[in-house]
Amino acid sequence: MNNTIKTAEACFLNTYNRYPLVIDQGKGVYLYDDAEKKYLDFAAGIGVFALGYDNAAYNNALKQQVDKIIHTSNLFYNKPSADAAEKFAKVSGMEKVFFTNSGTEAIEGAIKLARKYYFKKNGTAEGEIIAMKHSFHGRSMGALAVTGQPKYQEAFGPMIPNIKFAEFNNLESVKAEINEKTCAILLETVQGEGGLYPATEAFLTGVEALCKENGLLLMLDEIQCGMGRVGEMFAYQAYGVMPDVIASAKALGCGIPVGAFAARGEAADVLEPGDHGTTYGFNPLAGAAVNAVLDIYEQKKLVEHVKEVSQYLEEKLDSLVTKYTWISERRGKGLMQGLELDHPANKYIIKAQELGLIIVTAGANVIRFLPPLVIEKEHVDEMIGILECCLTEVE
Repeated sequence: MNNTIKTAEACFLNTYNRYPLVIDQGKGVYLYDDAEKKYLDFAAGIGVFALGYDNAAYNNALKQQVDKIIHTSNLFYNKPSADAAEKFAKVSGMEKVFFTNSGTEAIEGAIKLARKYYFKKNGTAEGEIIAMKHSFHGRSMGALAVTGQPKYQEAFGPMIPNIKFAEFNNLESVKAEINEKTCAILLETVQGEGGLYPATEAFLTGVEALCKENGLLLMLDEIQCGMGRVGEMFAYQAYGVMPDVIASAKALGCGIPVGAFAARGEAADVLEPGDHGTTYGFNPLAGAAVNAVLDIYEQKKLVEHVKEVSQYLEEKLDSLVTKYTWISERRGKGLMQGLELDHPANKYIIKAQELGLIIVTAGANVIRFLPPLVIEKEHVDEMIGILECCLTEVE
């Protein structure tokens, strides 16, 4: 372990404060380090490994595709990506999709689509996007520009222009930012990095109505909260709204780097050949991963399972809020939950690792829970038992 960490610290750019663990393998909902210590995983690679580890059907689908062909370029068609696009459109309600390599790239594509939408309507590149304060959409320059947290932006300005910020869950704040140049409103259906805040029904339906009234695109970032995590395939489906553009990633590929932005209606016909591109997106391996993931979700009825087990998780976390006065509240939706503390949370994360539990933070004071979607109630009980040891021992 020490040799691996030493090599990594010598060779990696210093962009992460990593914990001193070398993860070697995974099985089910457990991870194992290179000393074979076992950890219950309630982070899932930050919401990626929805199916857990070493899923045979998923692994076999990828192995079969690797033996056929991995990459072709977008000069040609391939069946896995075509099938994946069709399946994604069916479960999302979108019409057309562009496969990317990451969630950040999906946001980049959505921003370009919104700007082109305004350009086609008005003949100028002055379109403005309204994003939300405390949001997080990625770290590339476009995604960073619509991220409503100045701490991520201050060293990298100037940001791309024509971005405004409104208060999440404050409809009047959004109304105040709309003008004749507004082309789109972008928000996370459930804010993740910003602290596990779900949109209220009144807010999200109100934003949808504002977009319809003003001819704006409603663009939802479902990178973390989508793909079944909240008990619907996509979080917006729990609210009864229909966005014009969505961004997806993380559990979409369950470990294979793949993201997507997708559109419907007028937004689906905005981009033309030459407007956008990717070398690796749409490759057969990524397509095979998406196909396998969506097939397994359907076969295992994973969304229904999340509804059941997430209710149990909420009850157990609520009991901790009642028991410990310094836990302020539980927030979240489905299997995307957080406990807000009245002091920094990182010391509990470190103690949990010592006791065989992987959890992460969302901001300084929130413990975040993003387990694989295949967890059972027994895993919730195991997690709560370890977490209580962490809470009492550290205090």
